[in-house]
Order: sequence, then C-alpha cells, then structure tokens
Amino acid sequence: MTHAYQEIYLNKAQSVLGDAFDYSINTCGIAGSDFVKLFLASTISKRMENGEPACLAGKSGIEIVGEIVFETMGKEITNEPGEHFGRSKEYWAGWVVAYYQWFSARKYSEIFKALSFQDLQQMYYTLHEADISKFVDIANNRIRDCFPDTNLKRLRAAYGCTQAELAQKSGVSLRSIQMYEQRNKDINRASADTVYRLSKTLGCTMEDLIEK
Repeated sequence: MTHAYQEIYLNKAQSVLGDAFDYSINTCGIAGSDFVKLFLASTISKRMENGEPACLAGKSGIEIVGEIVFETMGKEITNEPGEHFGRSKEYWAGWVVAYYQWFSARKYSEIFKALSFQDLQQMYYTLHEADISKFVDIANNRIRDCFPDTNLKRLRAAYGCTQAELAQKSGVSLRSIQMYEQRNKDINRASADTVYRLSKTLGCTMEDLIEK
C-alpha cells in the first residue's frame, strides 16, 4: 500500500495536528467544525498531504494554527497555550486523522467529508484506548459509503476516457473493466498484469487502483 509520505514523519505529524486541534479549540475558542473548515481552506492541509517536511516536522501545532488563522482570516493568534495533562479528545481527533491521512493517502477534504469533527468526538470515548487499526476500519467503511465509486472508476473519469477506450488502450477486456467498476469482480484479486496494464494507461500506480 502506498502511504502519503515517509513513515519517519508520521509520529511528528500526528502530534502536530493533535496539538493544533487542541490549541485552536480549547485555548483559542475556535469551534471544532470551524477549525476543520479553516484547516481545509488553508495551504497547510495540502502541504501536510504532500508530505512537506517543513510542515510535518518543522513546526509546532501552535505555529500551524497561527499560520492557518492568519492565512484564512487575516488575524494573528496571541493566545498563550495552557498546561495539558494527558491527551484531550480534541488532540485525539487531530492525532487519529493525521494517521489515517498518512495510511490511506487520501485528501483531508475527503476524510472530513466522510467523518465530521462531531463524529470524531463521539468516537473518542470508545476508540481512544483501542488499537488504531479499529479506527482505520471504521474510517474505511465511512469513506466507502461516502465515495461509492471504485478507484478504477474515479481515476478513469479523471483521465477522461470511457470504459471502451480504456479497454482498447490497456488491452483489458471491456467486460472485466465493467465488472471491476461495479464491484462484481474484486480488482484486489486481479492479476498483476491486469492491474499493471490499467495503471500504465491511466498514468497512476498499481496501488492507486487497489481498494483499501
């Protein structure tokens, strides 16, 4: 599976986004859903998605909040961070979302479309002490419900070709492509040659076509 960036940055990225959520909500008084909107509207979210080291490991969560608020609202944040004794549920929300973004390589906008801040707050009580794989399973199901199209269909549409055109260019039968897109056949069980042909035609990696 292809992750969003190198794993060496993961722990730092999780703590940065966790601190950012905690600080913005509990210290600066920004509503959680509002901070999500500011985060998604900022370049910070895109830079974190792209694995920019300066964003993942070069800044604190407080600095990240300052940049987000200044960039999106034109305001400077001057609130002094308070003392923390353990992780808050706001911290956990940022921490777990940063992990899932790295794990799935999905955009933050897609993740927060499937999982609202309120959803994350409710999950905290049953999942914050559980293995993070349980959250991943739930998030994967929410993503599938929110984005029912397969990766193959989504990437083909983005490439701008019909099923028939993809079949002609890739050498994979039209019927197979139709069945993969309708989930009547599992592309995860397709031969490596089939997935390679499709990925080469669509200009993506083989992992991009695999359903998580």
